[in-house]
Amino acid sequence: MLLIETTDHDFADLIEGRAPGGLRQAGGAVESAEVLTMLRELASKIRPRFDPACWMMVENAEIVGLCSIIKVGPDGSILIGYGVSAERRKRGFASAAVRTLVDWARSDTRVQSVKAETSVDNRPSQRVLEKNGFARTGERFDEGDGDLICWSIPTPHSRLSE
Repeated sequence: MLLIETTDHDFADLIEGRAPGGLRQAGGAVESAEVLTMLRELASKIRPRFDPACWMMVENAEIVGLCSIIKVGPDGSILIGYGVSAERRKRGFASAAVRTLVDWARSDTRVQSVKAETSVDNRPSQRVLEKNGFARTGERFDEGDGDLICWSIPTPHSRLSE
């Protein structure tokens, strides 16, 4: 599985239902136009600090999911998000993507920690983070997403590891 940068042009294609760069989409659209538009806007805000900010998960020239930096914290943390097309879940794509993002973050001196959030009911996503060494750091409530579990993993550049 490869992570390939998702450019603004790629988002435009995906929103229109086209797969960019000669790729195919798993089982049709990889995500709804609404979610793709939101991710496109997030990526445009994050790119000035971290570029790339969003990636397509690609297996055998097929886009099977997306992962991205959702937020850059003032403490040197990055909040990541990921999703796999419903037809391609339970095949290790999310675990591989998160592992690749954590490896990248460990090599970037600006990143102190990688954070993520999962729904309290989303056990598969929780397992992805556990497999990649994330620790639960708390819970919070979000108006749109409900009850969430907060996760974090420090990088070698973390002030906590000094």
